[in-house]
Amino acid sequence: MQPQGKKVAVAWLSVLSNTTLVGLKVLVGLMIGSVAIISEAIHSGIDLVASIVALFAVRESGKPADSTHPFGHGKIESISGFFEALLIFLAAGWILFEAVHKLIVPTAIEQVSLGIVVMLVSSVVNLIVSRLLFRVGRETHSIALQADAWHLRTDVYTSAGVMGGLVLMWFGEEIFVGVHFHWIDPVAAIAVALLILQAATTLTKQSLHDLLDTVLPPEEEGWIRERIVKYCPAVRGFHNLRTRRTGPIRFIDFHLLVDGDTTVRRSHELADELEDDIEAKFEGSSVTIHIEPCSNRCTPRCLGGCLRPPEEYVLRRPLGHNHPHTAPEGT
Repeated sequence: MQPQGKKVAVAWLSVLSNTTLVGLKVLVGLMIGSVAIISEAIHSGIDLVASIVALFAVRESGKPADSTHPFGHGKIESISGFFEALLIFLAAGWILFEAVHKLIVPTAIEQVSLGIVVMLVSSVVNLIVSRLLFRVGRETHSIALQADAWHLRTDVYTSAGVMGGLVLMWFGEEIFVGVHFHWIDPVAAIAVALLILQAATTLTKQSLHDLLDTVLPPEEEGWIRERIVKYCPAVRGFHNLRTRRTGPIRFIDFHLLVDGDTTVRRSHELADELEDDIEAKFEGSSVTIHIEPCSNRCTPRCLGGCLRPPEEYVLRRPLGHNHPHTAPEGT
């Protein structure tokens, strides 16, 4: 299956699984009167909305660049991730409100065992689906799918926490007859809300990272620099390396310095070979290389990417000075 097909397929799987879990949790939560399970139903409802948003985002982001979107539609995924994070913040606030209310006005919970079964099913299903979303999201560099995966992975932990609280309540009331442990349910709900807030913060940072055109990770930029160096001595140096990510697409551009006597044909052959290397390493990336002749007189900007032997460095004379400067020894 093609990467875009994989993305859409797992997005649909997330929508279907969340729809089922929302209905199941609401039904059981209302039946036994558990605010923790109802809060989990709300959490899964937010996951469902997030899954629908993610499905829309991955379908739209797969569209090719056009006249109105010359850099593609990849940022739709980053916007999707940011929107999903806002939904989580809202859900956490509602859960905290309901849990504190139930701590103040406690109510009995019936059929605790049924709640435990539902939470176990929820944890297992979400663990399986989130692992699949993470795998496809990382393979295709889809922030929308990874954000959806974080939604479900958080649901795994929170469902397990609610299940643990119900188990403690069940055993506690069986062992200590007449003693009520109803407070465990809203406390578990508060723990759910705190975990949700942590996930929302992480998602917000990830989505803003791409929306603000932050540079690629250091290891990726380092690989690009090392690959350019392999073309020495045909390549004399490089500068103005700029990188960013838009959804699954990396944008990489830099200026490549070649000997002034190199023909136009050979210069473009070097640029094409380097582009092929980078695009082979980072599939789907967009690489732009600007060729410049090396004048053998460096500026401070050039020295950072200069590939000539240090003894050949000659700094270009700064404006306002009438004498040449040579680079400091050892640079």
